Amino acid sequence: MVRLERLRADHAEAVLAFERENREYFARSVSDRGDAFFAGFFDLHRERLAEQDAGVCHFHVVTDEQGRLLGRVNLVDVTDGGAELGYRIAERAAGRGVATEAVAEVCRLAGTAYALTSLGAVAALDNTGSRRVLERNAFTSVGHEILVGRPALRYRRALQAP
Repeated sequence: MVRLERLRADHAEAVLAFERENREYFARSVSDRGDAFFAGFFDLHRERLAEQDAGVCHFHVVTDEQGRLLGRVNLVDVTDGGAELGYRIAERAAGRGVATEAVAEVCRLAGTAYALTSLGAVAALDNTGSRRVLERNAFTSVGHEILVGRPALRYRRALQAP
């Protein structure tokens, strides 16, 4: 079982450690964040919290029962009742259903606590794990696009009102 926690200021050190620990792993399937991300991480973390306070994004950390950080699940660019979903799960937790469970929980929150009516997401064609997570969570492919130079599918999910 995983837990989702809304991003807070005191998560900064753990999130930075998570990103550093998994940097090479993530770079195999999504674009690398670059050295500037790590050098300016604490300023960026404060900016993300300000975006969250303004209601334009909803950032979450995914933890296990012992409170260890397993991933991140975010809803960004909140407008007109919709948002874009993005997630990263630690290499050590990959393939264990963590992403599927965390995405299910953020979809529930999106429709209830955040009053959103739809979510979008994009997954590269060769990222079958990410595509499976979306499809297991009732996302439907609605078209093709290019994601960081790679062929990808755009997904959409309608959310039900509470």
